[in-house]
Amino acid sequence: MTRFAALVERYPELTPCLPDVQRAFELLRDCFKRGGKLLVCGNGGSAADSEHIVGELMKGYFSKRPLNAATRKKLSDAFPVNGSYLADHLQGALPAISLVSQISLLTAFSNDVAPDMIFAQQVYGYGQPGDVVLGISTSGSSANVLHALQVARAMGIHGLGLTGDCGGVMREICDVAICVPARRTPEVQEYHVVIYHCLCAMLEDAFFPE
Repeated sequence: MTRFAALVERYPELTPCLPDVQRAFELLRDCFKRGGKLLVCGNGGSAADSEHIVGELMKGYFSKRPLNAATRKKLSDAFPVNGSYLADHLQGALPAISLVSQISLLTAFSNDVAPDMIFAQQVYGYGQPGDVVLGISTSGSSANVLHALQVARAMGIHGLGLTGDCGGVMREICDVAICVPARRTPEVQEYHVVIYHCLCAMLEDAFFPE
């Protein structure tokens, strides 16, 4: 059963979102193929989702993602004593950074400059053309998330949104916006978990086939 089929079987109400989920997958796949990275941000429960997504992409999700022979050899050649240990305990990774984790930076920037620019500053500092910024907002109108997406667009960085059914301003400024069929925050967040788990699984299938 494909990831899409499994998603629709469990959550048929998400069927209208599938074209945007496919577009989001293609956007992320192409980004990683080019050597780009994903920057993720959100507030509250969406901040927790940002961390969750990075955890699924930076290590094995369903697959153990063993290193290829060339990388194993580099480690063994560089460190004959424990190169095999290093190789055995590393996993393939899709580069992703959660922008909600930098506590010193977030608090300093909020205090010294502007709290609604905390994610935008990191997009400006970390982002490169061809990267993707994933903004998560149940309303689609969180100011700090929108500012990050605006800076991303100006810098040639792709914007991906995960929001509720109204879409908010986010729908207008993202390359792809996945708007789940709910408005109440807890219900929107429940669908968000389902969507990004599907995306993470699809990306793992693409880059680390077993």
